Amino acid sequence: MMKSITTTIALIAVAIILLSLTPGKTDPDESVKNIVLVHGAFLDGSGWEPVYNILIKKGYHVSVTQHKLQSLETDIAEVNRIIDQQAGPCVLVGHSYGGVIISQSGNNSKVSGLVYIAAHAPEANEKRSELFRKYPPAYTSLIKGEDGYDYIDPERFPEDFAADLPAPTAKFMAHAQMPTADICFQGLIDNPAWKLKPSWYMIAKSDRIINPELELFYARRMKAKKIVEIEGGSHSIYASRPEDVAHIIDAAAKALSK
Repeated sequence: MMKSITTTIALIAVAIILLSLTPGKTDPDESVKNIVLVHGAFLDGSGWEPVYNILIKKGYHVSVTQHKLQSLETDIAEVNRIIDQQAGPCVLVGHSYGGVIISQSGNNSKVSGLVYIAAHAPEANEKRSELFRKYPPAYTSLIKGEDGYDYIDPERFPEDFAADLPAPTAKFMAHAQMPTADICFQGLIDNPAWKLKPSWYMIAKSDRIINPELELFYARRMKAKKIVEIEGGSHSIYASRPEDVAHIIDAAAKALSK
């Protein structure tokens, strides 16, 4: 009798441990109230300000990363540093190249789910250059500097990167660029978090930097919980459509809290 009771207790303990390891799940008494916003190439985190303002009014604790665009490895490390600072589980959000970063950093145990905003979501060891050949982008304004840093021609930045933002805002962004090390775009990930954790995806239907068809490919491949398509949305959708972006992040956080 005693042996039977001991065996039952052991089985219950194992079941509890297995449940605690289920990807994307949070403690039933711990709602997801932390959001980490990850910017893409060429700009810093300031473009997230409208989304930040909406989310904090909803009661979220929001952090905006300021990784330096020197290499994918250092960007992943810098984003993980911010994730580690969170007091509880978080939703990790990436725009553009930021999607590559969150696809690796999303393996952090504090990340409950991922939200991709017009972002790359590569497979393990998948080269974006190969995807570009299948889904070519519309922009032709990229300038590769002789020093190994890339940027977008400021004169053509508004039409290619931010066509749905007010012209003065787009021009300011064009002249406030952070040149990005070309090696960032060559970096590969080895363990895509979107395979293990719930993900959401927003497609910018008028994106000229990432082909919208490639965005749809990413979203379908990851089996996104929800795919939102924004008509007329440019690559700067994270700044031009903050209400829509905040809404999908809020929906993800609420779904992960259930």
